[in-house]
Amino acid sequence: MFRHLLKLTWKRKTRNMLLSLEIMLAFAIVFAIAATGVRYWQLYSQPLGFQYAGVWAVQLQPPNGSQLGRTEGVHDRFLRALTAMPQVEHAALTTFAMFQDASMVSRIALPDGSRQVRANMAEASDQFWTTMGMKLDAGRWPSEQDEGADAIATVINRRMADGLFPGVSPLGKLMAAESSDPRDARHFRIVGVTEDFRSMGEFMSPRPFMLFRHSQLDGNKMQMTLMLKMRPGTPRSFELELQRQLKQVRNDWSYTINPLTELRNAQLEVQLVPLKVLAVIAAFLLAMVGFGLFGVLWQNTTRRIPEIGLRRAMGATAAGIARQIVTEQLLLSSVAIAAGLALLVQLPLTGALGEALNWQVFAGASILSMTIIYLLSLLCAAYPGWRASRLHPAAALHHE
Repeated sequence: MFRHLLKLTWKRKTRNMLLSLEIMLAFAIVFAIAATGVRYWQLYSQPLGFQYAGVWAVQLQPPNGSQLGRTEGVHDRFLRALTAMPQVEHAALTTFAMFQDASMVSRIALPDGSRQVRANMAEASDQFWTTMGMKLDAGRWPSEQDEGADAIATVINRRMADGLFPGVSPLGKLMAAESSDPRDARHFRIVGVTEDFRSMGEFMSPRPFMLFRHSQLDGNKMQMTLMLKMRPGTPRSFELELQRQLKQVRNDWSYTINPLTELRNAQLEVQLVPLKVLAVIAAFLLAMVGFGLFGVLWQNTTRRIPEIGLRRAMGATAAGIARQIVTEQLLLSSVAIAAGLALLVQLPLTGALGEALNWQVFAGASILSMTIIYLLSLLCAAYPGWRASRLHPAAALHHE
């Protein structure tokens, strides 16, 4: 049976080639959209490296022209004022709030320049690790014992550790930030390693990340962000009382307060827009391909009325005729999918798209795309196959 179908398909190779090309293009489009969706899911399922539930972000906004001398020690006063409130369990400082598209990026290298990576970085006070519920993979968190050290105490994620120190422990090692003047380059000493830290949320691609200690003596004295771990059950209306407490420290500053859950939800809505647009485009294209495929199959079935009538006259059953039409279409789809996969597999082999199309994403997108194309082919071939199975042998005698 299968060999017979191959012969029939080969005899109509010119007509089937165009149909296979259309299916292959549809498969490539579906694959691209499926790969995007699988990559989104892969990123979403990976750990963030911190806990955001019950954490509020307070963005401090000094007035324009604020001088360093006027803000000396102000961050410490903010921390003391807020931790005195019974609703605040922990308070810490960092450069940016989580779930925002803000980052500080620098090229970090070993002191001898033998290795270097481009890393995201952020400044964090000693209470940050507790406030954000972070967990260590190795080493310790920076603390007051690192005040006045020859290098800034730093925690890096595992990806950065593997990039700079493959096969060896990074604890105690020195790093230097890229600088136009080597004398002004900041040096960091690694005291801890965490598995990962993705400050921009679930859809942030894993990348080298470092969190260096904020010092009250020589750390950032201007704009920073307060992270507050609130006690369970603290209502959103507590923001008013929080604003009054902040104004008591610096009345001339302005403050923006948001729970991290709200920042996360707002960010997810924005980041999912491209995927939703692609899904609508994919549905429209699949509908167009489906209508075209259905029309071609209908026309082919009409052209083959004499052949089908002859087969019925020779004893072929209605189910056998329907099965032949559907199987031929699935065979054409298989050829088109195989050709498409042969081309698409070059992307992960060459690493052209990096981690965005790793082997897990490729496998998931391939299975999903194949399922969709086979299902589309089955739906488009079902009615022409049923129509052909209802053909009476006498109809072939009257066909012109």
